[in-house]
Amino acid sequence: MANLTSKELSALEDQISQEQLLVKKYQAMSGMCTNPQIKQCLTDCANKHQQHFNSLITFLQ
Repeated sequence: MANLTSKELSALEDQISQEQLLVKKYQAMSGMCTNPQIKQCLTDCANKHQQHFNSLITFLQ
């Protein structure tokens, strides 16, 4: 793990929380959507934010 200040660590934790929230929201919206094109777009957004989340978690290891 990189040496982070408490302010940097706090910002990173906030960003991880935000990415996790976005994944959940996009997945939920995709699950409610009936239009296949919009559903795919929402799924793609959820996957993109999941990748961001995974990258941030990996950074902490």
